[in-house]
Amino acid sequence: MTTLTPRQEIILRKVVQSYAATGQPVASKALAADPGVDCGPSTIRYELSLLEARGLLAHPHTSAGRLPTDAGQRYLVDRLLAAPEQRGAVAPLDLTHVRRELDEALRVTTETLSQVSNLLAVATAPALDSATIRHIEVLTLQPSVVMVVIITSSGGVSKFVGAFETTIDSGLIAWAGEYLNERVGGLPLGARMLLGRLADPELSARERAFIDRLAPAFTELAGGAEDVLYVDGTSRLLGAHRFVAPAEAGELLALLEHRVALLEMLRRAISQPGVYVRIGAENEVPGLRSLSVVATGYGLAQRRLGTISLIGPVQMDYAAAIDIVRAGARELSRFAQDVY
Repeated sequence: MTTLTPRQEIILRKVVQSYAATGQPVASKALAADPGVDCGPSTIRYELSLLEARGLLAHPHTSAGRLPTDAGQRYLVDRLLAAPEQRGAVAPLDLTHVRRELDEALRVTTETLSQVSNLLAVATAPALDSATIRHIEVLTLQPSVVMVVIITSSGGVSKFVGAFETTIDSGLIAWAGEYLNERVGGLPLGARMLLGRLADPELSARERAFIDRLAPAFTELAGGAEDVLYVDGTSRLLGAHRFVAPAEAGELLALLEHRVALLEMLRRAISQPGVYVRIGAENEVPGLRSLSVVATGYGLAQRRLGTISLIGPVQMDYAAAIDIVRAGARELSRFAQDVY
């Protein structure tokens, strides 16, 4: 593992900060004029050459200054992650006015984090087995049209509408609501016994036929309750940061469209303690190799439910990004604790 002197760390940090702000290589003359660098031009040039030899800086042209490599960014990020969290360093996410629905909280979270950071914000919804059925309503829309409303423990609401050939008796509808709450209320959405619990040998043929017609409400709920991503800030990322090649922007857009690889990456992030950071080529997903990912999990005291992340250029402000996702995850976890 590379170990730097305090002076070398200061110089590396100054190069990283300047390059992130301007997008231009940093010359030794500019560093010498910085009051935070307490050494002369010749010493600075010597230290820059050592940092370049260690692979932490690059020298694109003979007459140009230096710019940080992915390894240089990683060196400083590791120190940021090891430092104590500074709460209050960024404006906290405010979910106090959000209704008790986690999907709305996730939308507000991604919108807020993207606006604060000017980066792409992505959040994953809880996995299928993290939510249970809280309540079921069976309602009459028309004499022969029935709607089933399923409310989950995460605040999600699913609706199913079924049309029948004849008018449905109001007594049968009232019974169905009570029966479904008794049979499947409290069960996880993905439970294998969910559909099996709908059947009861003591039901009459009329009751059994009616429940069978309502069963798709639960199969559709299970099929659509997982692998949900909330994304905000795509236009900000594409507009504020130039990609090295147009193909890289295309790869990112394809990744956001198909989402499978992005979901797999974020699933790995949820299993990591603390904040998960992947810089440039460290990303296994091709569409992210020109970008960096800063992510962390949110959830309950003993169980993480999902992740929130910021995606942006390798030259992003990692200190700010780490603080933002930490603060966002803390507030989202508080909200999830109240909902669940």
